[in-house]
Amino acid sequence: MKKAAALIAAMLVLTSVLMAGGSGESASGELSFGTGGDQGTYYGFGSVLAQRISSETDTKITAVVSNGSQDNIEMMDMGYYQLGFVQSDVMSYAYEGTNLFEGNAITDFSTIGALYMEQVQIVTLNPSIKTVADLKGKTVSIGSSGSGVYYNAIDVLGAYGLTEKDITPTYQSFGDSVDALQDGKIDAAFVVAGAPTVAVSTLASTRDVYLVSIDDEHIDALIESSPYYSRNIINASVYGTDEDCQTVAIAAVIIADGSVSEDAAYDIISTIFNDKDAIAASHNKGAELDLGFASSITNIPYHPGAAKYYAEQGITVPVK
Repeated sequence: MKKAAALIAAMLVLTSVLMAGGSGESASGELSFGTGGDQGTYYGFGSVLAQRISSETDTKITAVVSNGSQDNIEMMDMGYYQLGFVQSDVMSYAYEGTNLFEGNAITDFSTIGALYMEQVQIVTLNPSIKTVADLKGKTVSIGSSGSGVYYNAIDVLGAYGLTEKDITPTYQSFGDSVDALQDGKIDAAFVVAGAPTVAVSTLASTRDVYLVSIDDEHIDALIESSPYYSRNIINASVYGTDEDCQTVAIAAVIIADGSVSEDAAYDIISTIFNDKDAIAASHNKGAELDLGFASSITNIPYHPGAAKYYAEQGITVPVK
């Protein structure tokens, strides 16, 4: 079922791309930027970045609604996107040929920059679900096909000794997960995105939302087995919850395929940081932009154009 859903989604994206001009670039030569679902942070923030870069430089970018990290990498590999938002763990899976990309490594891409942290948000409307252990026997959305959310959910469940078989899983996007929560069709949903996430904020505007925390012991175990996670706090003010939520997070990274020129990569990263105040005024994730964090990726080389900008700031990064 998951494979069929992924194939249908890919066909729909391919159809829209082909109608735009037969390749990953639009008829006007714009770079296609794979983001995520239209109710997720990738698309909202990606659209702001694309508009800013397009208006300030000669590099023109179109943000495209997509199925998330895995989908973006695969569509880039097929030549339909030139840029993509990806989770740092999924990026590593692709480069190393593991997990989502078992036996099918994809390495023709490079890093532009890490922009913000994506929190693992376990969302429920049921106040009796207080820990991950309470998800046992429940109906839980663990992410749409083609996203990295599925593996994040499996990692977190695994830290508590649970597997996919211990829950009744559904495989839904953020928006569909929220609809299913509201309709009482599922008990909880994993949402991995920068908080606040549009879909969750929309739900919180009409219902009392609860976020499930991960305790210190299980966070330590998770980070030991999967070091790309880091400890993170979602403040109660983000969704109006009763208390802060302790969870884990991974980095949201922009990558580029081998066709992106040095000038274009330079335009992208330089505009993001030269105009970060204006970007922050348009989207709250802009306030999290940090040059040290952007240049912190060590396992995937950087694009030469991005490396040029970092070098101008006195920062050396590994180059593709």
